[in-house]
Amino acid sequence: MRAKRYLSLALCAWMALAGGATAQEAPTTGDPGLSDVLTDLLNGGKGGGAATPGPDRRVPFGREEMQLSFAPLVKDTAAAVVNVYASKQVKVRSPFEGDPFFEQFFGRSGPRNRSSLGSGVLVDPSGIVVTNNHVVQDADQVKVALSDGREFTSKVLLKDETLDLAVLKIDSDKPFPTVAIGDSDALQVGDLVLAIGNPFGVGQTTTSGIVSALARTHIGVSDSGFFIQTDAAINPGNSGGALINMGGQLIGINTAIFSRTGGSIGIGFAIPSNMVRAFTEAAKGGADFFERPFIGATFEPVTPQIAESLGMDHPSGALISSVDENGPAARAGLKPGDVVLAFNGAAIEHMEALDYRLATQPVGGKATLSVLTKGEEKSIEVALERAPEGTSSNEVLLRGRSPFAGAKVAELSPRLAQRLRVATDTKGVAIVGIDGGSPAAGFGFQLGDIVREVNGETVDTAAKLKQLAEEDTRWWRFTVERDGRIMRQMLRY
Repeated sequence: MRAKRYLSLALCAWMALAGGATAQEAPTTGDPGLSDVLTDLLNGGKGGGAATPGPDRRVPFGREEMQLSFAPLVKDTAAAVVNVYASKQVKVRSPFEGDPFFEQFFGRSGPRNRSSLGSGVLVDPSGIVVTNNHVVQDADQVKVALSDGREFTSKVLLKDETLDLAVLKIDSDKPFPTVAIGDSDALQVGDLVLAIGNPFGVGQTTTSGIVSALARTHIGVSDSGFFIQTDAAINPGNSGGALINMGGQLIGINTAIFSRTGGSIGIGFAIPSNMVRAFTEAAKGGADFFERPFIGATFEPVTPQIAESLGMDHPSGALISSVDENGPAARAGLKPGDVVLAFNGAAIEHMEALDYRLATQPVGGKATLSVLTKGEEKSIEVALERAPEGTSSNEVLLRGRSPFAGAKVAELSPRLAQRLRVATDTKGVAIVGIDGGSPAAGFGFQLGDIVREVNGETVDTAAKLKQLAEEDTRWWRFTVERDGRIMRQMLRY
């Protein structure tokens, strides 16, 4: 009874003071009154301090707020989330092929369609759709279905396996519904989000959750190391769908889940919208590959041992391991051993964060780096240039009677290395094209393979490889580098 009496008195006092606040201006000095304390507590504040800057974030209070709905937000954004159907024709060999009896019942080998299902997001009224690369990879035909039942055959404008992003284009005489791309850098852990997609092909589905973590690395689904983690339910079929913030903006493309069963256990990952924006702009500009800015430096992680030797409190940032003497980094004064701590004001927690920040910037601009050099932190401005073509980027078609016949090769330059998705400081002669049905295709050579040695001789130029590939011999010994692995082969051909 005594507790109820105190609570009633407190509420009466608060109501009286709140009512009186309309009759006279609140004092600007002195101790806070009961109304100030209660108002601050109800608004989620801690009391006794100035309001924190930034968006108004607080826990809900009152029955009315607990009964609020996401329905208006879903109504404004769901129409821009589409279904993506990809199909590829593959040849399936019948186990009864060649059998004179069973072949007449089970048939011969023939082509069959292999299909995959995912989601996508319309980000431009002209029909620009963003989805995941793994949804449309190697597909012969990609169709896009809208929530209103319309279906379109799409064209792939740009795709990138390392980012797991793809941009599609569909056409209509009327503008398409879209969702605006927001700023993923404004996200905070704990923010409410919605995931919209087509899980398991059951139809468009919306789930809610929060941002569980930011800048997640080593997810294993792509080379990108900067994911948004959410506990909003994401399942197979959600890939390429939208992650929406409470402002109705796209802040991520749902890409992967961590699961031991194949279903959602509350650990999902999305590609940040700032990366999506940069990739979409490249596709709209007609790029044939996603081009990153070039600064002419390579980086490695800052280990606890390195941090201690440099006098850092804890390991963070990206350590410069080498600098191109003719690149922007060298001109700006960067040197091996320097540590990049921030990029345009954003902290660099690890090397993957720097890769992400660089990739989201346009070629031709400038960036301000906070760098630890010789124990002092300095601010250095670096130009973000287009990767150089090199002096010997001409492609050479290999002929003759060799395993390399039908392959096109070129000497690696930083720009070619970017296109082939290898480190920009890689040197050597790479395979940039393979004719279908050629010996090179039959022996399993792949785009991006770097030929290091043929028949005991080092390959350092495309002309050298052409000479070796046209030699009159039946025995071939060669060394190829693929994805950082060295493979050696000896055969008679």
